[in-house]
Amino acid sequence: MKNRIKRIVGLTLAGTLITLVAVAQTAKEISVKTMPPSVVKTVPPAGATNVDPALKELSFTFSKEMIDGSWSVCQISDENFPEAGADKIHYLADKRTCVMPVKLQPGRTYVFWLNRGQFQSFRDIQHNSSVPYLVVFETKK
Repeated sequence: MKNRIKRIVGLTLAGTLITLVAVAQTAKEISVKTMPPSVVKTVPPAGATNVDPALKELSFTFSKEMIDGSWSVCQISDENFPEAGADKIHYLADKRTCVMPVKLQPGRTYVFWLNRGQFQSFRDIQHNSSVPYLVVFETKK
């Protein structure tokens, strides 16, 4: 009987220790480093309705350093996606701001996603995919 009680107590303690380790591990995993990056600023701001069509670059600033050469700008239609500018999409030296050269047209509504569905290439340096972000704005006539 005493051996049976010792085994039950031992198993209970082992279970409790495993639970504590799992809780500690979960708490350790919730941090800025382990959470996905998110868009903190766009130029022009999402929802803007009076954007100058002469604007040559769109920019998207993320909450964390991002992997260069990796992005997913996802169009929903040809007519609502900006024409590519002369230069290539790139990150600034801060490694958080992605710049997308464009040619905008007056009186147009532009709509696209940064990451969406299977397209998740905006990633931080820990390889966490950015939270999807809808960019929508209108140019003035």
